[in-house]
Amino acid sequence: MTTHHRTADVAGRQIFYREAGRSDAPAIVLLHGTPASSHMYRHLIPALADRYHVIAPDYPGFGHSERPPVGEFDYTFDGLADHVDGLLDHLGLTRYALYVQDYGAPVGWRLALRHPERIAAIVTQNGNAYVEGFVGDAMEPLFAYGRDRSEANAAALRDLISPDGLKWQYTHGVSDPTVVDPDVWVNAHAAVADTEDAIAVQLELFADYVTNVELYPRVHEYFRTSGVPLLAVWGRNDEIFGPAGALAFTRDLPHAQVNLLDGGHFLLESQLDAVVSLMRPFLAEHLG
Repeated sequence: MTTHHRTADVAGRQIFYREAGRSDAPAIVLLHGTPASSHMYRHLIPALADRYHVIAPDYPGFGHSERPPVGEFDYTFDGLADHVDGLLDHLGLTRYALYVQDYGAPVGWRLALRHPERIAAIVTQNGNAYVEGFVGDAMEPLFAYGRDRSEANAAALRDLISPDGLKWQYTHGVSDPTVVDPDVWVNAHAAVADTEDAIAVQLELFADYVTNVELYPRVHEYFRTSGVPLLAVWGRNDEIFGPAGALAFTRDLPHAQVNLLDGGHFLLESQLDAVVSLMRPFLAEHLG
């Protein structure tokens, strides 16, 4: 299936997105994490587009979307969700499934809280919604920077999105790292950390991450009241969001399907076929 690479004006900003499949087919929206962009879905999109209308945006400040300087744009998770929400309105999508990973989860949770009637189903791939999902002190550098935006606290976060840090994020937890294309962390560096302005964007979002944790009780209530169908496909060796985060979904969604696969944070780079084989029957049942 052909993937189209488009831009749309959303609230005066140019938002890039990938689109494939028939426009009248059931829709699925793929929300990327960091350090990444919609590029992370380059193989998943054609694997779904034979049956679904697939949309994968780049958030403001990421990938090919416009990157206004810090100070000219509100780089918060609310701000990212505003622009994804605006793009979906622009495309006329009023009912869709969500695929969320990493940052895509807090963006997706905000969409679900705003428009619960629009969400047909959720696939979460290492997209966290529970404090149990935080592995050890992996998230503490973000929370420390949110409390005190000092250069000392920023240093650990700069290391995380350095070339070596990016390589680690893509290869940790992968049994055979040779299956991970090195171009993915090179592309990720270009998407989020190739200039000081880009790094400044990431630091703003790191500092705002605590708002996602503060949102968790409302997200859990949404799960309980909506009973939204949810499939968790999780890299069980992820050292950022561990498998306890996947298992926790069943607390509020007893019928959630949880699958722990051999892989890390960016599971699609090593287990694409396994993820697709789980997604297709789930989407067929709940999305049509």
